Amino acid sequence: MTREARLLELVAQHVSIPVPAPRFADEDDGVLAYPLLPGQPLLGRSAPRASAHLARERSAAAVALGSAAVLIKVAAGLLALALAQPWGRRLARPWLLTANGAAGAVLIVWGGANVLVGALVLGEVITPAAPVDEHALRWHVFVWDLWFLVWGVLLAVAVARHARRTR
Repeated sequence: MTREARLLELVAQHVSIPVPAPRFADEDDGVLAYPLLPGQPLLGRSAPRASAHLARERSAAAVALGSAAVLIKVAAGLLALALAQPWGRRLARPWLLTANGAAGAVLIVWGGANVLVGALVLGEVITPAAPVDEHALRWHVFVWDLWFLVWGVLLAVAVARHARRTR
């Protein structure tokens, strides 16, 4: 926490946008406190309790989960780059195309399903059982989940083009 506080102070000296100015940092509790920045919160709400708890937790399971997520994203990025980079030719072509095709399919299904269901909720075609934060849902439908869909489609197009070019 103290390292993050020092980093924020350093960044504030070099950028023209508002940066949090830490008032105190507590290493033991994992707390960094600063006044709110001007403007509207991105999602208009605080983090869910489970997410906030997991973010503060320093257990082996929480670190392993975060590390695994990062490693999967890095591996997927490198796998996609292998389609266009010369070093990717060293990988077995069927494996490269299958792995990227599967990643593209997962991204399309995940992003597409979330965009579709979110749009149906926003359009009041379906009504969820629990209350919905519409501001957060719009963010997911028009930015976050849409990005997964676009990423999957672009990856599928890249796989198809790579397969045609390398026949």
